[in-house]
Amino acid sequence: MIKSRLKVQLALCEMTQKQLSEVTGIRPPTISQIALGTAKHIPVDVLDKICTALNCQPGDIFEHVKE
Repeated sequence: MIKSRLKVQLALCEMTQKQLSEVTGIRPPTISQIALGTAKHIPVDVLDKICTALNCQPGDIFEHVKE
């Protein structure tokens, strides 16, 4: 299972989901779905914008957890 760590990264950067949306231009519902782990598809350009805004790597946002 893939688990989202977006909320952790946002906390480390002292940023809210709303601020991330404003900085990246990604719609708030999309960011919320990624943070909750309910997003079905995450385009690479969206992931790139998030990583750029948070100055992190994709592996900092997602982790694989054995079920």
